[in-house]
Amino acid sequence: MARLSYGLLLCLAAFAETNPLYLYQQPTLSRTHIAFVYAGDIWTVPRGGGAARRITTGPGSERNPVFSPDGAQIAFTGEYDGNVDVYVVPAGGGVPRRLTWHPAPDEVLG
Repeated sequence: MARLSYGLLLCLAAFAETNPLYLYQQPTLSRTHIAFVYAGDIWTVPRGGGAARRITTGPGSERNPVFSPDGAQIAFTGEYDGNVDVYVVPAGGGVPRRLTWHPAPDEVLG
């Protein structure tokens, strides 16, 4: 676990050198990747290290990423058009699909 944490810190530190103004938050793990929030978007990086890849680019903000059990999708809380709902996106990126529709805030918990 310490090795994984050290690897994550190295990846994030390298990424921070060019983008020092934001925090890397809410990491979550799949078997092969780490997803995290940076600047209001969801990003992934291989667990073994490498370049981070932005998964969401929507007009709002995204938070609370959680991988599906098979690692194929990432559920997240998205705030678009003033409403907070739950969305899912393929782990490799793509168009998010909205899962909740009522006006009260919906949050991904796990």
